Amino acid sequence: MTTPGTTTRSERQRADGEGRSVGAAAVVVGGGLAGVTAALELADAGLRVTLVEGRPRLGGLAFSFRRGELTVDNGQHVYLRCCTAYRWFLDRVDAAELAPLQQRLDVPVLDVGHPSGRPRLGRLRRAQLPVPLHLAASLATYPHLSLAERAKVGRAALALGGLDLGDPALDGEDFASWLHRHGQSDRAIEALWDLVGVATLNAPADRSSLGLAAMVFKTGLLSEPGAADIGWARVPLGELHDVRARTALDKAGVRTELRTRATAITRGEDGGWHVDIEAGSGGTERLAADTVVLAVPQRETHALLPEGALDDPDRLLDIGTSPILNLHVVYDRKVLRQPFFAALGSPVQWVFDRTDSSGLGGRADGGQYLAVSQSAADDDIDRPVAELRERYLPELERLLPAARGAGVRDFFVTRERTATFAPTPGVGRLRPHAPTNTPGLYLAGAWTATGWPATMEGAVRSGVNAAGAALSELGLSRRNPSWEAA
Repeated sequence: MTTPGTTTRSERQRADGEGRSVGAAAVVVGGGLAGVTAALELADAGLRVTLVEGRPRLGGLAFSFRRGELTVDNGQHVYLRCCTAYRWFLDRVDAAELAPLQQRLDVPVLDVGHPSGRPRLGRLRRAQLPVPLHLAASLATYPHLSLAERAKVGRAALALGGLDLGDPALDGEDFASWLHRHGQSDRAIEALWDLVGVATLNAPADRSSLGLAAMVFKTGLLSEPGAADIGWARVPLGELHDVRARTALDKAGVRTELRTRATAITRGEDGGWHVDIEAGSGGTERLAADTVVLAVPQRETHALLPEGALDDPDRLLDIGTSPILNLHVVYDRKVLRQPFFAALGSPVQWVFDRTDSSGLGGRADGGQYLAVSQSAADDDIDRPVAELRERYLPELERLLPAARGAGVRDFFVTRERTATFAPTPGVGRLRPHAPTNTPGLYLAGAWTATGWPATMEGAVRSGVNAAGAALSELGLSRRNPSWEAA
């Protein structure tokens, strides 16, 4: 295996006539969206970049795997038009056409708790009008709230729009308390605020920081008319975050090492860094670097941080996590005609048709594959598959009459027990910024201080933030200033 070179840090950082670094080296630890983004940004600025990832693939927790003839996403991931960083990422890896956006926000919402006992359909969709009128007609006719509740929703939205996202006091209050103070009933929270909030924050309003919730709703619903238009991959996520990302990294000259984990990060006598790595085959290597980006979860980051890198590294351990459960159901016939829907009055939250992306759509025997995405799934995350099947299949039949009597070819579960950081009140003060106390060492990950909740957008922003801080210290500028990171 290789050993560190003998050049000094200043020699490795000398610049060419265009201000690019000649020979400066960077190591990025972690191959999720944050790590891939940081690696691309650093490589685009001229650094020699090595990316190490312990898994046999890139993409972090937004990945795909094979199950028989199906290609399955571990969970359903969506983004919004306001997710400018993730949209930039899709462009950067040449995958934007594989994850298109809706032309206009349109969310079918089925309520099975209606007194009639029959599913009642409502829709949240926008008109081609300026904010906040773009949602006025939809809210005025939304059947899952009373007339009085709809009027109060409008007033609460206006109050939300007036909040200062830079006010640190917002981080210390829970969203549900604020909503109740602004006239929101429990039904309004369930049928509207949590419908959006649980999916984006991975926590209900009573366990969500007002600061993060206000950021989600102000940015997604109150910034511009099309901000909340929904996009999702029409192919397996692995095509975007692994295959296309790996191709982009290769073209950028990044050395990518999979099945390889970092075991130690130490400061060299020359002021540079040493990153010890270990491959799955048992081989070890020490990488020399001027810049290191740690783009792994907070507990793994805590274990790798050198002494003094953060004033209080144990605060990372105080950042909680929240689970996501995904149920995968393959029927022997088509039972859903919409690409997706949200549910009320049922434990089911969001249901997506993944038939075509999984490869099932091209099979002669037909059938339909539905992915049921359950955020903040603390109550269900450890239930046995048999219990989940008994709990959720009847719920799908309540929501989808066409599923009654349909054969179930397969039912399986994917679980992410630590899918995201928990957006609880007070979490903002625990999230570190990209630079550490030690020059040359930076943090990335959706759990860092991006201002966003734990989303694909937040992950990409964190990678850009870390790379930007590193390049600034090296006296280099970013090559892709197409949007401004938080």
